[in-house]
Amino acid sequence: MARLTINGAPRDVEVDPDTPLLWVLREQLGMTGTKYGCGIAQCGSCTVHLDGVATRSCVLPVGAITPEQQIVTIEGLSPDGSHPLQRAWVELDVAQCGYCQAGQLMSAAALLSRTPDPTDTDIDRAMNGNLCRCATYLRIRQAIHRAATLAADGNGRGPDDGDPAAGEGPEAATAAFPKSLLTPTANA
Repeated sequence: MARLTINGAPRDVEVDPDTPLLWVLREQLGMTGTKYGCGIAQCGSCTVHLDGVATRSCVLPVGAITPEQQIVTIEGLSPDGSHPLQRAWVELDVAQCGYCQAGQLMSAAALLSRTPDPTDTDIDRAMNGNLCRCATYLRIRQAIHRAATLAADGNGRGPDDGDPAAGEGPEAATAAFPKSLLTPTANA
């Protein structure tokens, strides 16, 4: 048995310690927002945070994770879509097919947590290895800059963001957000 702390909650799973975290998330826990892309840590679709660091879950055995380590998945980034990155993704219409976007968002969130005002070079370095078959790289970079601005302006995550009288805020920001990123378990 492995005890993991995922999105702030302790979870006990009955799996072999060599089982990659990706398969525990998807198959054992039904958290299908984290995607399988390559299985060799080269595409970034399976990116989660392990103690705040963007980590490829397809090659991380659960036996290497201690119960004290914090795992955050796309489901835990912001369940209501109010995270500045999610809002920027919608505003700039980043997603095309959407398959890689959970990994893109998780890598970008790790970047912004350590570099709140990144340069293009910072972004390119942090996002290197996150592949997008639709080639939305320029929109991804623009959205990361936009998210940094939203966070710096105090328009970061939280239910009180925006001006409700103006029809803004998380509800408006997430209206067009791909459902696979807001409720990943609904779209395996």
